[in-house]
Amino acid sequence: MLKAPHSMLIASLLLETGLLGTPLCNRRPDPSPAAAQAQEAPPDAGTSATGSEATIPWPKQDLTPLATLEGPAIQAAHAALEEALKQFPKESKGQCAFSAKALEVVIGQEAGWYFARVNRRVDRCPGFGPGVTGLETDWFELYAISPDGDITRYPYQP
Repeated sequence: MLKAPHSMLIASLLLETGLLGTPLCNRRPDPSPAAAQAQEAPPDAGTSATGSEATIPWPKQDLTPLATLEGPAIQAAHAALEEALKQFPKESKGQCAFSAKALEVVIGQEAGWYFARVNRRVDRCPGFGPGVTGLETDWFELYAISPDGDITRYPYQP
């Protein structure tokens, strides 16, 4: 089991994205007139929280999943991602090449343990960022996540 803070974070993320509970695309509308009136969109529906005029491109059909993972695998991947982000220099915070945008997590399971390899993908950042070259695309971190939720970085010197 992962620790309570990790569980709460993952649950809140899943609730916010609609992945926990009944998916929005599978919900049946309430036929009552009061529900229909409540579902009418206000004039600013679809705008972002910042008030910009951009609209959200809501899917017209069922979503095409990127992946389907069990909750503990998501928690393990998130824990590994957070640990990898801690490895970056604090003065680089806010730069794309040193953010979650430039990372991907590969998760696997063996003997009840989850193993997460965090790959650096600086090619996802425009211009790769300051101080980062294309030769650094082979960077990775490997983590083991125990059934109790303890995370350990693979002991090697890059």
